[in-house]
Amino acid sequence: MAEATRPTHEAVHGVVLGGGLAGVLAARALRDHVDQVTVVERDTYPDRPEPRKGVPQGRHAHILWSGGAEAIEALLPGTLDRLRTAGAHHIGVKQDMLLYSAYGWQHRFPASHYAITCSRPLLDRTVREPVLRDPRIEILQGAEAYGLLGDRERVTGARVRTADGTTRDLPADIVVDATGRGSRLRNWLTDLGLPPATEESVDTGLTYATRVFRAPAHAPRPFPVVSVYADHRTGQPGRNGLLLPIEDGRWIITLSGTRGGEPTADEERFAEFARGLRHPLIAELIDAAEPLTPVRTTRSTLNRRLHLDRLAQRPEGLVALGDCVVSLNPIHGHGMSVAAQSARALETCLRRAGGLKPGLARTAQQSITAVTEAPWLLSASQDLCYPDNRADVSDPRLTTQAAQRQGFADLVTAASLVNPQVCDALTAVTTLTAPLARLETPEFLTALRQGAARPPLTGPPLKTAEAAVLRRAER
Repeated sequence: MAEATRPTHEAVHGVVLGGGLAGVLAARALRDHVDQVTVVERDTYPDRPEPRKGVPQGRHAHILWSGGAEAIEALLPGTLDRLRTAGAHHIGVKQDMLLYSAYGWQHRFPASHYAITCSRPLLDRTVREPVLRDPRIEILQGAEAYGLLGDRERVTGARVRTADGTTRDLPADIVVDATGRGSRLRNWLTDLGLPPATEESVDTGLTYATRVFRAPAHAPRPFPVVSVYADHRTGQPGRNGLLLPIEDGRWIITLSGTRGGEPTADEERFAEFARGLRHPLIAELIDAAEPLTPVRTTRSTLNRRLHLDRLAQRPEGLVALGDCVVSLNPIHGHGMSVAAQSARALETCLRRAGGLKPGLARTAQQSITAVTEAPWLLSASQDLCYPDNRADVSDPRLTTQAAQRQGFADLVTAASLVNPQVCDALTAVTTLTAPLARLETPEFLTALRQGAARPPLTGPPLKTAEAAVLRRAER
């Protein structure tokens, strides 16, 4: 904001560390409650929707569940229309999905919720553009945060190193850390004289391998999402496959394997790995498509939770959200939606408080923790089932209660394949549009006791045009 246009009162300044999806949404959440927001981003944004260094996972499959999509739309109205205009797909869950779970094939019940599928660069750019145009938001590109200003009572800003190598202090009334999995927040807090924040983690050693394909010209658009999941009950490494339709008539296919069953970047072995999944459907679709990119791999997939909410003392003026607070195994697809809902939780707290008031940071952090609770539990509890996981957890739901919770999860997931009422409730939870408590209501438990409404499927429920893609590939 130029000096000539500053308000006569002392300007209120917000600083957001990290300009990825979480950081951009956090800047939008702050915008109406401060005079200026400065976003500190280590990368330089590309002119086109293409992968960038600061988002190494950006080349892999991403899904935006309806709970996250609606949070983005609330912060940036019109985003979903812009995404669809740019080529993103609106996928009805479970109507537009071919899902093979540990318990069998999912019936394609009418959609009660949805997902948005497109490349991560397209999503990031579409969300970022209106924020970059906002005169109240300044972006420092090529700059990196390396410390907080203030003390154990209050954070008063951030220290950054700019693109030319100089050091700059950014005074702020509120600082939001959205620097992702590589966040140094835990160290920054101890530098201020605070005790270390506790962490929990579950690491299956999951490795991702992704390749983008040109979909066959005769394939329906959008093609359904295809998921082939491991059976976590076997005691073997988990091998999974996911196909998402994205913009420009392409498919992004991500294969993954836990420790001992990892895929590689070898192009010849990509389809071979897919053929080794519990069902060959994804391998057959690979045979029908044209590869457009090399195979890209990543191993940054552990579940990690930083318990800022448990700090007996925490400074005013500091909030953290996104992967720096809770990073989730990407196979469950919740990371972007959690970031969006966390940013919306921040904005809601600011609006209810009437701006930056004493105690706002603590209240906002508690609200963000509440947003992350269900996704953390869903992801971590599932990953604990795989052999040779490396876990450091204290939550009794993941320790002494783990077997009981997993037994209930098995029962619910198996029933959801053949019971539309159970499927609807579980879908509401997994798309982050309803709390976990939805699975404890009397209505849900009654539906669960009713059992199967349809017979189990013996194969993928392909529609005629979808099956034709496979038949042509066989010729």
